[in-house]
Amino acid sequence: MLGWSNIIPMAVEWAMEKEQSASMEDYLEAIALLSERNNEVRVTEISRTLGVKKPSVTSALTKLAQGGLLKHERYGQAKLTTKGQRIAQDVFHRHETLRHFLTEILKVDPKVATNDACKMEHTVSPATLEKLAKFVEFVLNRPQGEPDWLKNFSYYFENDEFPSECVTRCQRETSQKE
Repeated sequence: MLGWSNIIPMAVEWAMEKEQSASMEDYLEAIALLSERNNEVRVTEISRTLGVKKPSVTSALTKLAQGGLLKHERYGQAKLTTKGQRIAQDVFHRHETLRHFLTEILKVDPKVATNDACKMEHTVSPATLEKLAKFVEFVLNRPQGEPDWLKNFSYYFENDEFPSECVTRCQRETSQKE
């Protein structure tokens, strides 16, 4: 029988595993991005990029290497395996989809959006991400340009009131229903 005394430790263990996974995904993403800039990715660069200490990087690289996600020898460069590269690309795709949604649709400050996307990318479900990506693509790639509702939302956000055209349209639609 599962009582609260069993569920809470399981939830804590799951959260710790998920946090570990999120951390490892951050390492994979950072290594992939660094390797695009220069061919050799070393512990010092990863440490600087992620803002963590070198021993933490070394420990993470060891775990990732044991998982078959990268190749790394002590004091050598870190190179993603095909599997590691695939995961890193997936994480980057999630990050960019969320960042675009936050900056282009919700008009969140780019720095804040980048930080928030980094946190959200580890928890969003594939189904939600797929729909969000389609939504962002639909809104941003319309041949007619930015839709009126998005302009109205931006106005509402900046002024904390509905644009007059929204109020007028809403009143018109309400009176037609009656």
